[in-house]
Amino acid sequence: MTGFDIRKFAHSAGQPRYDPWERAEAWRYTGTFSRWNRFRSAFPGLGIATVAFAAYLGYEQLFLKDEHHAEGHGEGHH
Repeated sequence: MTGFDIRKFAHSAGQPRYDPWERAEAWRYTGTFSRWNRFRSAFPGLGIATVAFAAYLGYEQLFLKDEHHAEGHGEGHH
């Protein structure tokens, strides 16, 4: 009705032929600033903490026995 064609509009509004900031922005996604390296640096101690926590859970399961809970929970158990 109005002569507006959404396909022609989308085609004309696509990527520009030349982006003057392309070279200035390229460093953000390579090397130290790659997606993987940014993810790793967001949680710097997560790997060490996970290993330490797993080691403690193993130690607790193997060596720290809780004899108190082996008994029944009846009256007078306080």
